[in-house]
Amino acid sequence: MARVAFIGLGVMGAPMAGHLAKAGHDVAVYNRSEDKARDWAQKNQGRTYSSVANATDGVDIVFSCVGDDRDLREVFEAASATMRRGAIFVDHTTASAEIARELAARAEVAGLGFLDAPVSGGQAGAEAGRLTVMAGGEPSVFAEAEPIMRAYAANITLIGPAGSGQLAKMVNQICIAGVVQGLAEGLHFAKRADLDIEKVIAAISKGAAQSWQMENRWRTMVEGRFDFGFAVDWMRKDLALVLEEAERNGAKLELAELVDGFYADVQAMGGRRWDTSSLIARLERQRG
Repeated sequence: MARVAFIGLGVMGAPMAGHLAKAGHDVAVYNRSEDKARDWAQKNQGRTYSSVANATDGVDIVFSCVGDDRDLREVFEAASATMRRGAIFVDHTTASAEIARELAARAEVAGLGFLDAPVSGGQAGAEAGRLTVMAGGEPSVFAEAEPIMRAYAANITLIGPAGSGQLAKMVNQICIAGVVQGLAEGLHFAKRADLDIEKVIAAISKGAAQSWQMENRWRTMVEGRFDFGFAVDWMRKDLALVLEEAERNGAKLELAELVDGFYADVQAMGGRRWDTSSLIARLERQRG
C-alpha cells in the first residue's frame, strides 16, 4: 500500500480518490472548495488538508485532476515543494502536451517522476473504477505507478514519452466528437422518418454502426436528457487543445473543427453544462 495524495475532487477526481482509499492506500486529499473535501472525507477513509503542499508532504505518489494548464502548473509548483525525492506526480487532467513536457522536465530536475495520464470513461467510468488511462512518461516511472492506478482504471497504456498521453487523449476527443455528431444526425433522421427508434437501434447496434455512445446514450438523446457526465464546456476546452495542437503539427481536422462550432451553438442554447450527447438538441431546435 502507498501513501498518496489526490488533488482535485470534481466529478472524476472524487470517485478516483475514493477507489484508492477502498484499495487500502493511505490517501490525503485537497480541493479548492473545502466543502467537497469534507464531503469526500465523510464518505471515504482519508485525510483532508487545507493546502496542496500539506497534502503532498512526504507522499509516494501525487495524483492531480484539475481544470486546465494554469491550474495544473499551480498544483505542481505547490506539490513539488514538499514531495520527497523519488516520489511521482501523476496528472490526470486533460491538458496540453506542452505543459506535460514542461512539468516532466521540471520534475526531472527536482528528482521526481512525472506521468501525463489523462483518462477516458467519463463520470460513470470513474465511479465504477473502469477508466481508461493513456500515459506519457518514462517506463520505470510508469511501472511504479501503474499498479496503484489499477484501483480506478481497467485499461492503462503507456503511449510514449512525456506529452504522449495528452496527445492520445486528443485523438480520443477527435473520435468522440465525430461519433456523437453522427449518432445525433442518425437519431434525428430516424425520428423524422417516423421509424421505431428502439427497433432501429436493436438492429444497427449489432453491426458496423455500433459504438459506446450508441449503446449508452441513444435513449437519453431521444428523450432530451443531457445530464450524464462530460459537459459541453469541458469538451470545448478539450477541442481547443486539439485544434491548437493541429495548428502546430499540420493535421487537418475538418470534422473536429465543425463539431466544435456545433458545440458552441449548444452553449448559446443554454447547454454549457449539458453532456456531450446534447448535439442532437441543436438539430431538433434547428429543424423544429
